[in-house]
Order: sequence, then C-alpha cells, then structure tokens
Amino acid sequence: MLTNEYLKRVYSEVEARDGHEKEFLQAVGEVFESLELVIDKHPEWEKAGLIERFVEPERVVEFRVPWTDDNGNVHVNRGYRVQFNSAIGPYKGGLRFHPSVNLSVVKFLGFEQILKNSLTSLPMGGGKGGSDFDPKGKSDNEIMRFCQSFMTELYRHIGQFTDTPAGDIGVGAREIGYLFGQYKRIVDRFDGGVLTGKGLSYGGSLARTQATGYGICYFSAEVLEHIAHDSFQGKNVIVSGSGNVAQYTAEKCTELGGKVIAMSDSKGYIYDPNGINLEVLFDIKQKRRERISVYADEVPGSEYHEGCKNIWNIKCDIAMPCASQNEMDVEGAKALIANGAMAVFEGANMPLTPEAIEAVRSAGLLYTPGKASNAGGVATSGLEMSQNSIRMSWTFEEVDEKLHGIMKNIFKSCYDASVECGRPGDMMVGANVAGFLKVADAMMAQGIV
Repeated sequence: MLTNEYLKRVYSEVEARDGHEKEFLQAVGEVFESLELVIDKHPEWEKAGLIERFVEPERVVEFRVPWTDDNGNVHVNRGYRVQFNSAIGPYKGGLRFHPSVNLSVVKFLGFEQILKNSLTSLPMGGGKGGSDFDPKGKSDNEIMRFCQSFMTELYRHIGQFTDTPAGDIGVGAREIGYLFGQYKRIVDRFDGGVLTGKGLSYGGSLARTQATGYGICYFSAEVLEHIAHDSFQGKNVIVSGSGNVAQYTAEKCTELGGKVIAMSDSKGYIYDPNGINLEVLFDIKQKRRERISVYADEVPGSEYHEGCKNIWNIKCDIAMPCASQNEMDVEGAKALIANGAMAVFEGANMPLTPEAIEAVRSAGLLYTPGKASNAGGVATSGLEMSQNSIRMSWTFEEVDEKLHGIMKNIFKSCYDASVECGRPGDMMVGANVAGFLKVADAMMAQGIV
C-alpha cells in the first residue's frame, strides 16, 4: 500500500485513466512501492512532473494487420508498438505475437523494458510491440504474409536510431527474417541495426539465441553466491515454459550443476526425476515444433500432466518461471514454500502475481524480478546493434563473456541500490530503484519533454 502522497496521486491518475489495463497497473504499482524508498530525497521530481511523465508512453501506435491465409481467406489482426521512454537511448524491446496481446500487455512490457534496459548500462530506451496474431498452426507462407503486412505499417515508426524491435513470444528467427526482409524492401536500405535477433547470415549475433536463458542463470548464480553463499550445484530446479527462454535457462542451469526436473507448455507439464533430457526436448521443440507431452512418450520414467499451473506442486529447490506473465499465483507460491524451495528466479516478464510475490518474499525465499534476471536477452540485442554499427562479428565466446559481465554488473547495481535503500539483498527494490534513477537523471537533464 502506497503512503507517499505524490506517488499515491499519480497512481490514482493512472488508475482513473487506464483502469481497464490490469497488467499495466500491476507493473506500475510494483515499481511505485520500491520508489517510495527514495522519492522523499528528490522533491524536484514532483515539481518537474517526472513520475507523471514516466508512466505515460511517449507514443502509442495501434494499427490493423490484414493478411490472407493459404485458402485465400482474409483475416485482420491488431498490431501495436508502444514507444515508452527514450531518455537514455532509442526505444528497444521485442515484438510478441500471441492471442493474449492487447494494449495493456504491451504497455506493461514496455514499462518494464525501460528499467530492464537501464540496468544493462547500454544506451537503450524502453518500448514493446506485437499483435494478437497466433503463429501456432500457421504455415510458413501464412506467417510470411502476416509479417509483411505487419511491417508495412510498422516500418514508418522504427529505425536504428529511433526504435529497434526484437523478438519475444511467438517471434523467433523465422519471423524476424520475414520482418527484416519486408523492412529492407520498403526502405531500400540495409539498416542492420533496426531489428535484432537476426540470422547469422545477415547481421545477427552469435549467442543471441541463448542470451536470455543464459543471462538468467548468470544473474541467479550471483544471487546464490553473494546472498545465500550457495550455488546451483546439486539443486532440483523447475523451469516453466519450453520456448527459447526456458530451453536455454535449462541448458545453462544444467551446466552449472542444477538438475531440471520439470518443464511445461500451455497445455501441461512434464516431470522427469532423472533430469530433463535436453537433446530430446530441443528436438521436440526446435525441430518438430510439437507439444511437450511428446517428451513423456519418448523418455522412459518421465510423466506428462495436464494443467501447466500445477507444475509448482512438484518439490524443488529452485523455481524459474519462464513462460508468461502471472503464470504463478499465490497457490503456486504456497506450494513451493510448503515443499521447501529456497528461491524463485523470474525468467519471464512479471510471471508472479503480486500476491505470489508477497508470499515468496514473506517466507524468506530468494526472489529476483524479471526486469533484472532476464535482461540478458536485450543486453545481447544491444551487443548485436554494436556489431552492426562497426560492421564486425564477435565470436560466441566473446559475446558470452560480455553477457556474463553485464549480468554480474546488473547484480552489483541491484545489490548496491538495495543496500542504499536499507533493504540489503532485496533484488526487487534494488532493480526498480537502480533502473529508475538512471532514467530519472536523464529525464531531468533533458527538460520537460
């Protein structure tokens, strides 16, 4: 519950204006709770209307996306790009293609992206976009036609010094390729830095595919070492989801000595007490694009269960939710606590409900918010932009080393901020405050814009 009058007033204004945008309100409320610890030291913020400007996007673009399926039928989806804050660099944030996408979801993701990008220390502002288009079950040609229609509108709003999208849920290398091809055709230029997550043959970066998942583990390893004086070694781990982020979180976690015993998709979850066979999982998800239930059919001793939310009932040491927003409710959090889990490290954006976060933190579990722990993906997108600018490519090892260093620095920034706020080790407070202060300084320096 907010107590600072300035923050209460601004939140009430946001609630009155955007009360129907529940995900956005949830993200704003979480950040404001942390900012209460520092706002009294900065009376100049209220005079400059800083918080009011911080929660209002600089620009919101909404457009229709007509496309034709393989049978000649016309469909119309809705496209979005929220350009939220450019105080420290061009807007940067992914595109999400999923039926759940609406303006509230895109605004919450863009708002989180401001702080996430700030934490990387790279010059990137916050933005996000996407569509309620569902790529599942669509042919390559249908996806190509959709992406070309989507980019036909989006191209006029982006640029490598303006707004640089990347992928997110439903937008992988295939979709980025189609989007970039259409952008290049329209503008008649090879602006490599305008989209990240590109294929290696046309300006993509090695380690970008693995970056978000690897970065989560690098950050979490710092938390385990410096706060709990522990490590992944010998820990049973649940990684929800089975997309790009979850796959490479599981891979790096395994390399660091953890045993991933459960993963999921939108229909259900698999449990393998021997540890998930990543070779089989990657084949199912990356090559065959099949449901995770196939894993249980092919790996003896494993089980498949309907209902993805029930994954949190499995006994584990560490939970790493990597699927989507609000995937873990308070019941899931209580199940983890009752089963003796020691940590929840967020891999997705805002995967815990506010009640789940409160339960986890009150029980004394280690907790890291996604804006800090999953920042490795956008950090490596920033490194891809750097390589495009200098027209060079770094090796996998070079990029991975830079990523590891960035995640260590994010941990240090968050930890130092938590100490300054009188909450040593509170990564949620640390991430929100450290990310915000850099953006606030830039906004104050640039005047009322």
